Amino acid sequence: MKSYFVIWLVLFVPAVSIAQETHLASAGLSSDTNIAQKKPLELKDKRVLPLYGGGTKTSEQIDEEIKFLSDCDKSFSSRDEASSFFSARAWEYLQEGSLDTACYRFNLANLLNDKNVEAYWGLGVVSYQRESWVDAKRMLTKGVNISGNNVPLLVDLSTVDLKLYAITNRQEDLEEAKMLLEHAVGLDSTYALGQYNMALVQFNLNEHEKSWEHLHKGRVLDFSGINIDFVEMLKAKMPDPQGFFK
Repeated sequence: MKSYFVIWLVLFVPAVSIAQETHLASAGLSSDTNIAQKKPLELKDKRVLPLYGGGTKTSEQIDEEIKFLSDCDKSFSSRDEASSFFSARAWEYLQEGSLDTACYRFNLANLLNDKNVEAYWGLGVVSYQRESWVDAKRMLTKGVNISGNNVPLLVDLSTVDLKLYAITNRQEDLEEAKMLLEHAVGLDSTYALGQYNMALVQFNLNEHEKSWEHLHKGRVLDFSGINIDFVEMLKAKMPDPQGFFK
């Protein structure tokens, strides 16, 4: 898990507040930040889109990829090793805030090994930080389809679903987040973020007692994840049954 990216930090407030505080009301699913441009792109522009933006490859792109793969075959013992190398470097660029460079490196990692979960995970985080929510969900879903029991990845995908729910208020996004979290918590109940995200899901389902239960489980595991604004909003719905938050 790449815990230092913490894509969930801006998430852990109820859905209505997210839309207000991060100005997401205009960032709906039809926003230009959420879909690849339809006009033809130059290769230099495609390199910094998740999976090169999809679509048909040009001869220039194919030639570049062949040369890249050939060079890697000479420098690494296997393409899997090369893919791991490029994804590791990509996380470093992402940590530095160099999103375009990180995206390109993750694309290269995927080109070398399209089963490298780290590449999809990283492209999901890049998209999330760019506020390209649909791309974030698409990339993280690809990762989950490969590694369906990866708890931090499952929880990250639930985070994106909760973000989309905050924007669109679509019940299916909330239900998918719940399903992902039930699976994640069932696999590892000690992962604090899974408990915090489940508290948020239960809040939005008006299951306030259950929300408190998951909030306290998260608190015991990692108190630093507590969001006081959320606690106050939950208290307004129902006093803390444990009396910890007065």
